[in-house]
Amino acid sequence: MGSSAPLAIADICDANSHLLTNGELRPLPPIFQIYGRKKAFSGPVVTVKCFEDNVLVRELVAQKGHGRVMVIDGCGSLRSAIIGGVLAKRAENNEWAGIVVYGCIRDVDDVNLCDIGVRALGSYPVKPGKKGNGEKHVPVTIAGIRVCEGDWLYADSDGILVSTSEMTA
Repeated sequence: MGSSAPLAIADICDANSHLLTNGELRPLPPIFQIYGRKKAFSGPVVTVKCFEDNVLVRELVAQKGHGRVMVIDGCGSLRSAIIGGVLAKRAENNEWAGIVVYGCIRDVDDVNLCDIGVRALGSYPVKPGKKGNGEKHVPVTIAGIRVCEGDWLYADSDGILVSTSEMTA
């Protein structure tokens, strides 16, 4: 989105009710907590599915983000964190716009210092496994909503929207 102001989620919904009806615009349920210094962010989606393991997430945040948003299907697990302060800082340094975790994060104070948008179900102090289980660049289901690589994600204080195409003002 460059230097322009992010699109407001509520405005996108108001202007595109037909896309909400046909499923091209999909709001995620209001189950996510807001972390990081960027309260609003958007970008094309990169997906990763991993259950209580963050090896694949580590590989992705080590790459240049180019303003993309990482969507992590942690299968809704509340038993270990997928992202912590180190990975959030690495994602910020590599120019990821944001990270949405269908699971938990940890090191909340450190994550909140990062100039990146992060959404997660909550925080949990236990670190994840390191076996490398999971898949990158595959369709994922976040709280019942399908999210695909190349979709666009928009997040602000009102919520999170996933779109099959880039939204314009």
